[in-house]
Amino acid sequence: MVRAAVLAEQGTQLEVTDIVVGEPGPGRVKVRVAAAGVCHSDLSLANGTLRQPVPAVLGHEGAGTVVAVGKGVTSVAPGDHVLLNWSPPCRECWFCEIGEPHLCERADWSDTSHATLPDGAELYPGLGAGAFAEETIVPEGGAIKIPSDIPLAEAAVLGCAVLTGAGAVFNTARVRPGQSVAVVGLGGVGLSVLQAARIAGAGPIVALDVQDKAELAMAHGATDFVRSDEKAGKAVRALTGGRGADVVIECVGHPAAIRTAWSASRRGGHVVVVGVGSAKAKVEFSALELYWFGRTLSGCVYGEIDPDVDVPRVLDWVRTGQLDASSLITARTDLSGIENAFAEMRAGRGGRTLVIP
Repeated sequence: MVRAAVLAEQGTQLEVTDIVVGEPGPGRVKVRVAAAGVCHSDLSLANGTLRQPVPAVLGHEGAGTVVAVGKGVTSVAPGDHVLLNWSPPCRECWFCEIGEPHLCERADWSDTSHATLPDGAELYPGLGAGAFAEETIVPEGGAIKIPSDIPLAEAAVLGCAVLTGAGAVFNTARVRPGQSVAVVGLGGVGLSVLQAARIAGAGPIVALDVQDKAELAMAHGATDFVRSDEKAGKAVRALTGGRGADVVIECVGHPAAIRTAWSASRRGGHVVVVGVGSAKAKVEFSALELYWFGRTLSGCVYGEIDPDVDVPRVLDWVRTGQLDASSLITARTDLSGIENAFAEMRAGRGGRTLVIP
């Protein structure tokens, strides 16, 4: 048996307890988790904003070492260091075949039991990963081999925050050198967006948050910081020649934040919504403004990444020092501290909390 933070029912607190992780079946990989980041999507799964079968082990942003592999697994072997990929593409469905693996129809493994409680009750992995545990079992595509020279703690935050943020910049917005970029919401993903925008050669790079995160923003590549409120759009326009930003990337998922992003973009600009909001949260636009401003509004699922392309690119940035994954981590805890990490997230404080099981 191993220890894990278990969600018995959505809307209740996680409880650290023993679970049973058996041997991996065909096409599956057993991983000893070294570290896992606490993402806002984990909070959304815990509180019922997003659907999650229960009882469950949440945590989808992680890295670790392969313990065992099931029949037919060829991409990794015991002892390999791996990055957990919560959305492994099947490479066979319609979306994968047209070059959109981030929308793979078969990527969600959250309905497939991966472990049990000591009494035999089945457990389900949050977003197919179940990283808030000492060990987990994932599909083969959910364990991406990485070089041993990449620290596993840093690798953990690459799996969601960095890939999502960098993907929003390079894949969805396709930011070009010299373009102005504004980022709304400075959690782990927003800070990753700032670093990626800097790598892309953007400028100015304006960071927005409801909390005073100016120092944190500047450390991750922002040239300016603006408090995210009803005057934010005007402040961003003042920093971008009176027009607004060429690209605005929203990382909160709240209607007010999306409207802030919209108002901060220039006429003809591109607004990218990365934040995962509630199905009940409505954002309103008038028919006239949609026409008149000529802006593009895009959703962004997992940074529109292809792991075969984007993981090696991000690893190169880490190796060359262009991207500092460790700076995203503003707190560390064990499994018992996840609820406190959720509280900090709700309050909008810090970047990423890293869980060391």
